[in-house]
Amino acid sequence: MAVERRYGEGHRILVTGGAGFVPSHLVDVLVERGCTVVAVDNFVTGSEENIAHLREQPLFTLVKADVSDGLPEHVPALVERFDAILHMASPASPTDFSALPVEILRVGSVATLHLLERAAEDGARFLLASTSEAYGDPHVHPQPESYWGNVNPVGVRSVYDEAKRFAEAATMAYHRSRGVDVAIVRIFNTYGPRMRPDDGRAIPTFISQALRGAPLTVHGSGDQTRSICYVDDLVRGILLLLDSAETGPINCGTEHEMSMRDLATRIIELSDSRSELVFLPRTADDPEMRRPDLTRARTLLGYRPEVGPEEGLRRTIEHFRQRLH
Repeated sequence: MAVERRYGEGHRILVTGGAGFVPSHLVDVLVERGCTVVAVDNFVTGSEENIAHLREQPLFTLVKADVSDGLPEHVPALVERFDAILHMASPASPTDFSALPVEILRVGSVATLHLLERAAEDGARFLLASTSEAYGDPHVHPQPESYWGNVNPVGVRSVYDEAKRFAEAATMAYHRSRGVDVAIVRIFNTYGPRMRPDDGRAIPTFISQALRGAPLTVHGSGDQTRSICYVDDLVRGILLLLDSAETGPINCGTEHEMSMRDLATRIIELSDSRSELVFLPRTADDPEMRRPDLTRARTLLGYRPEVGPEEGLRRTIEHFRQRLH
């Protein structure tokens, strides 16, 4: 299966949350393709450092705004029609769930509706960045897109899980009722350069601790698993979906499943650290296991992850090492 490139030179792309970890990597590739890219970010969790190298790039425009309030009408870059809208904005780490709950709910609901309305007006393809958290603490393993999930609707993680589930429902409603060309990608645990060291996710936390020689804090027994995907592979999968005619939802990630204890140990080894593991109480509603069924991504998009966990972790550790110095 080969997906032909649909977006490139001459196309205008809007990327919300464009200064964030994953979206900033997407922006890089879209600009390399020759797309004119407008990134909108309110910098609640995004960083200007992530897109600083694009400051003089004529194909790139950064707009500081909160998409939950709608797209600013006075900004010239936002007036002209877009060919595609990638809704990537949302705080996404466990620490954000308690620190920014209302912001997460608004960007998943109100902002999604604003952007779908704009996609309908522009005749643009709308791609929603959804999440494996839509499956909650799954009773089915690995998780296929047909699985409806096991989500606690009032738990501490619900602000993110349910915001994304609402966003998926809104996306499909605009597709069915308004004929909007849409795509939904369910993103599994992703890591790589430009992650926030203090964002609360396991890999940046473990790497930061290992490089400081501090104990690595593993929650619970450490037997819970995640399937980790290097950011370059995720970006490749998202762009395959964007270029395709598929609606989704389609899982994107890797099948490199490992326990949190094994992940912490691997990071200690790869960073040449003398850190040890310490075990803390498990966080509420923490999923026991997480691995995508990638059958649809493989058959419909020809998606194949290329970066294994050892190589990806080495690159990420080196990035964090350079930042610390």
